[in-house]
Amino acid sequence: MALTKVKSTNVTFATIDWDAAIKTSNFTAESSKGYFVNTTSASVTITLPVGVVGTQITIQDYAGTFATNKVLLDSNGSEKIQGSTLNGQITTNNATSTLIYQDAIRGWTSQDTSLSVPLDQFIYLVIAGGGGGGCANGGGAGGGAGGYLTNVGGTGLSLLLSTPYEVTVGEGGAGGAISGNGQPGVVGLNSKFNLITSLGGGYGGGDSSQPGGDGGSGGGGARGSSVAGGSGTSSPQQGYDGGTGFGNTGGGGGGASIAGANATSSRGGNGGNGLQNAITVASGTGPYYAGGGGGGMESPSSASDAGQGGLGGGGTGGAAGGVSSAPTIGTPNTGGGGGGSGDYNTGGNYPGKKGGSGVVILRYPSGLTITVPAGLTATTDDTTVANIKITTFTAGTGNIQFTS
Repeated sequence: MALTKVKSTNVTFATIDWDAAIKTSNFTAESSKGYFVNTTSASVTITLPVGVVGTQITIQDYAGTFATNKVLLDSNGSEKIQGSTLNGQITTNNATSTLIYQDAIRGWTSQDTSLSVPLDQFIYLVIAGGGGGGCANGGGAGGGAGGYLTNVGGTGLSLLLSTPYEVTVGEGGAGGAISGNGQPGVVGLNSKFNLITSLGGGYGGGDSSQPGGDGGSGGGGARGSSVAGGSGTSSPQQGYDGGTGFGNTGGGGGGASIAGANATSSRGGNGGNGLQNAITVASGTGPYYAGGGGGGMESPSSASDAGQGGLGGGGTGGAAGGVSSAPTIGTPNTGGGGGGSGDYNTGGNYPGKKGGSGVVILRYPSGLTITVPAGLTATTDDTTVANIKITTFTAGTGNIQFTS
């Protein structure tokens, strides 16, 4: 069938040449053509061609079933639909939808076309609160890192629109208090997204009778004769065990990638390192999360002999004696374990330190809008990664929802 040309001020529009064959399966459209599409049995995906300003494609619902089995419009990665790089969809029964290519900014547009938001592409990072470091009349142990769970690099999570999903950000556990011969730290609190729960980090042991606590990662064992560290959670893997205590020195808290180091007679145990995660970056490996806290030491030759915090926010252990130094907290919103104290009698009034609070980070298609209740503290970034939104929750609890 010959095309007739209608002159316009700026472009030439072509009439539509209809394809007589009824389309019931996926196909690639051509510019200036019309198609009768039958979706009675299943949805049909139409791959759109490279656009030229003013060209048209018309799609007609042959059987009146687009609301049951929709037509999906695939931009083929080269063109936009309704100004977005998301694919489009036609879901109106008996629609006759004419797509017109405007330009590279808007791409193919039509009043019957909406964006098709993929709901199986939710990426998450859920980090629980780190355990508190212990306090001892000697060297307190480092707290374990909060549990680390993520699907970055794996399969996206499927969610539903207009459905409430719980988000909880766990606080870090308190450090051990100066009381009698000292006290262990406190276990960190769990973080949660929907059915995904990361366990709080185990507490660091206090005096010699106190092993490290179990948790996402285990807390370090207190000073004494090979006092055991706590166990990390391995099913699914969230973190590793805490290191053992030794003499007057505390073991290091476990981290997301490795166990805390065992204490020796001359050094507090280092916290286990956390893991890098790329959920918030456009490329590369991203920052560390969930490092264990370092163990404290009673009589070091230098302050550096106290255990160092693991990469990922773990706090440094304290030193006592002639080179007194205070332990440090786990870094907030990393799930790092708190540092264990040095001898509080000779090193000053230094209790164990608090674990770092956890964090929940979600990455999802930019075509969605998230509703965050007042009980949660969150920020959303839609500029770092093209066509992606990243929402970071740093405190609180509540139910979120997604809408298109």
